[in-house]
Amino acid sequence: MLRLSLQAPAEDKRRTIGILALVLIETILVGMALVPAQEWTRLFPGSPNAAQNGPFPNSVAIVVHILLYVIPTLVVFLCRNWQQALFYATLPAWIGLGLFVTAASFKVGIFNLVAADSVTANVSILELFAVLGGIGWLAQYIFKPRNSVG
Repeated sequence: MLRLSLQAPAEDKRRTIGILALVLIETILVGMALVPAQEWTRLFPGSPNAAQNGPFPNSVAIVVHILLYVIPTLVVFLCRNWQQALFYATLPAWIGLGLFVTAASFKVGIFNLVAADSVTANVSILELFAVLGGIGWLAQYIFKPRNSVG
């Protein structure tokens, strides 16, 4: 018993570092996904697929798209309580949308933020990340023993 209790803080540190690393990777991927296709074609004029895949070659692009959906689920699967899980699942979307809205407001204007289409799109992205997190939270009850879930 004593040995298990002494190892728990080190395990929690590794878990937290792993969660934060996954959140950082997801934030970078979301930020790259929100860059308009015209920017990628301007940055990579020699790449024929820059408009579709951004800076990634075709062989890697499918993996990046899968990671965009799997990482929030995995992050929440690793969390201990639902408040932390919801926060970490949606944090990349909040940061990405904040950067996107800030960049778009310089080009289109600040009132684009309250346009019906923009509000709908922003809420849909947040809902998507929350639902992916919910899937990860429910997966805890399927894949973890009953006594170790949150």
